[in-house]
Amino acid sequence: MNKIRKGDEVVVIAGRDKGRRGNVLTVLDDHLVVEGINVVKKHVKPNPPGVKCRAASWIKLRLSHLQRDVVERGGKEGDRVAFVLWAMVAKCVSSNANKEVVDA
Repeated sequence: MNKIRKGDEVVVIAGRDKGRRGNVLTVLDDHLVVEGINVVKKHVKPNPPGVKCRAASWIKLRLSHLQRDVVERGGKEGDRVAFVLWAMVAKCVSSNANKEVVDA
């Protein structure tokens, strides 16, 4: 079970895009594809000939290079995510001050 799910807002904590934020598009085993992060441009054969063509795509990132973003709660940086076991599994964000249940 991943601590970051599709649709979560994340912040990059390592690499060339450090500090940038984006939404998770797809979740693989230990890799994620984040919207607008780790963008590469690839030359594509032009159709029709004579037109310059470059396609942009997103490359997957390692899960360890990302952290869940808490900007919607007024924070300015990423927050750690922990799983708490009660009657069911819930995703809990642990801040400096308190622990808040995010997903149940």
